[in-house]
Amino acid sequence: MATKQSLLLLAVLAVAAAAASAVTDVEYCNKGKKYPVKVSGVEIVPDPVARGEPATFKISASTDKTIGKGKLVIDVNYFFFHVHSETRELCDVTSCPASGEFLVAHQQTLPPYTPPGSYTITMKMLGDNDEELSCISFGFSIGFASSEAAI
Repeated sequence: MATKQSLLLLAVLAVAAAAASAVTDVEYCNKGKKYPVKVSGVEIVPDPVARGEPATFKISASTDKTIGKGKLVIDVNYFFFHVHSETRELCDVTSCPASGEFLVAHQQTLPPYTPPGSYTITMKMLGDNDEELSCISFGFSIGFASSEAAI
């Protein structure tokens, strides 16, 4: 009996660990283009994102190039509506020079009044002369819970 309970506990822990570290699927903006930077996945913590709480987006990438500087251009859509844009220096979100396998980490705290639901991010990585190194899109959800109580 103890063996069955142990196996059940291990199975539950394995499922919980897999759910906690789920990697979000990404799509390239131009499926036929050979981008110099390949993206293998995006991890969003927490998932779903909580309004008023910090959320971290970790992008796993690799390249044969050496990237000394560039920009990360982020556009966010809520359904069909464009709701946010920002541009970050690439070396502020990853260690430069970047080459081989590297991680781009971006943290954002969404206002407590952000509507819950499904969002889409389009993220372009631009090189030194605004050369498009990569362009991906992926979805994420904002939960109904908020860190601040409703008034």
